[in-house]
Amino acid sequence: MKTLFLLTLILASQIACHSQNESKQPPAAPNPFYSRTDTRKLHITNAEWKKVLSPELYAVAREAATERAFTGKYWDSDVKGNYYCAVCGNPLFRSDAKFASSCGWPSFFEPLRANSVIYKADNSYGMQRTEVICERCGSHLGHIFDDGPPPTHKRFCMNSISLDFEPDPGAH
Repeated sequence: MKTLFLLTLILASQIACHSQNESKQPPAAPNPFYSRTDTRKLHITNAEWKKVLSPELYAVAREAATERAFTGKYWDSDVKGNYYCAVCGNPLFRSDAKFASSCGWPSFFEPLRANSVIYKADNSYGMQRTEVICERCGSHLGHIFDDGPPPTHKRFCMNSISLDFEPDPGAH
């Protein structure tokens, strides 16, 4: 497990460096596909997503890159609220299901709704993992592991950049 974790950190650092070099591109256009209330499945081409997403979000969400551990804005946040897909607005996780996993990425033990995410085998980089994808837009969110806390014993290890957060009223 340590070897897998170290390999993941090394690959994430390489990908993050690549993403930082590409971030000198012009800012993305407004995203007309983002909605926190529309749950209809989207069928948008990557060419269209590239026009409306930042280069960093596109690299993670559409090309399955990974942000560097301990750099995302939500990895250690304990503010109460809801997490949404940063690409399309699909409701994904509730802060009540978030826990401190010390892995460097925001971790949850269950999604907000059973059908808000889908799973796909990921055998990239010589590892066997399960990728977590937004059910509405098909964007890469992160991976799921079987080392989480009760009651599910799952760890949804998500990229902060793939998440959008809305705090509960009065939360801070």
